[in-house]
Amino acid sequence: MEIVIYIYNGMTMLDAIGPYEVLRNLRDVNIKFVSKKKGEITADSQFVHLNAKYEIDEIQKADILLIPGSTVSFVREMKDKRVLNWIKKINETTLKTVTVCTGSIILSATELLKGKKATSHWKPINMLSKFGAIPTRERIVEDGKFISSAGVSAGIDMALYLTSILKGEKDAKAAQLIIEYDPNPMFQSGNYSTAESDIIEQAEKILKKDAIKNLSLWEMIKRYNVLKDMK
Repeated sequence: MEIVIYIYNGMTMLDAIGPYEVLRNLRDVNIKFVSKKKGEITADSQFVHLNAKYEIDEIQKADILLIPGSTVSFVREMKDKRVLNWIKKINETTLKTVTVCTGSIILSATELLKGKKATSHWKPINMLSKFGAIPTRERIVEDGKFISSAGVSAGIDMALYLTSILKGEKDAKAAQLIIEYDPNPMFQSGNYSTAESDIIEQAEKILKKDAIKNLSLWEMIKRYNVLKDMK
């Protein structure tokens, strides 16, 4: 089984690595990290790097296509016609096309999610409606062949769910045990619907600060009136 993970500069690393750590333990899978160009990919943190061994022109098909998200760099990706056309082409060959966080907004920009339910990170989730998708505040949303997951850590849950579909419950449980995924958070503020308003406000300030670090993307966000959708 061929699993392709699309990576790009400014992506949130756990969006890709979380699912990878689940999926790499499956039987008979080959996972490829693919980008617009071969070479080093820098995360939104600027401290972590991945190496893309393949560029998108080399990849013509996949059984699973996974698109991770980012704090702001997804805006650049969703405007890149080359990337969007490649996603549409690969999607024609996939069993499942899956996303983590704002990866669903990149996917929605292809209009493949038009009329379909999808989730994303709590902050920019309403951007999905710009491309005809139906924003749905759930941790995992499946609509047809598409599976989207909410922000960052939800990618691990999505990968376990995907594993159960592809290989069965036993393999999914084994993968969960291998990474010892047994969440028991210290605080109960990991869900937008239950987080206190002052915590949401604090989180929004941090996200804005991260976005402003990349001034070119920040200008793009303002130019395309993205801010009004990120509410």
